[in-house]
Amino acid sequence: QVQLVESGGGLVQPGGSLRLSCAASGFTFSTYAMSWYRQAPWEERELVAAITSGGGITNYADSVKGRFTISRDNAENTVYLQMNSLNPEDTAVYYCRADRKIYTGRLTIYWGQGTQVTVSS
Repeated sequence: QVQLVESGGGLVQPGGSLRLSCAASGFTFSTYAMSWYRQAPWEERELVAAITSGGGITNYADSVKGRFTISRDNAENTVYLQMNSLNPEDTAVYYCRADRKIYTGRLTIYWGQGTQVTVSS
């Protein structure tokens, strides 16, 4: 069965750091692009960071550029999100996503269950 299991969330003070992990199983991880999304209360889910299947290209939301780093370890079927200089606006549920397009254009998407990140004094 397909699983994406996030971990590493929690409560952190402004200016602090957290490292989120997403452990994948049940599919060929190395063929999927991975990304992190977040959703704050009453807000739309937004893309935070993305990384190609081989890790060669990354993309970040403007709000997190220079502070967050996405990476992946295909040998361990895990994608990470290193979050530094956190501020209260980063408070949200963070979701891990895997996606892959087949030759027909059909998109396969898997979502994790989410992990809560709270930045507060």
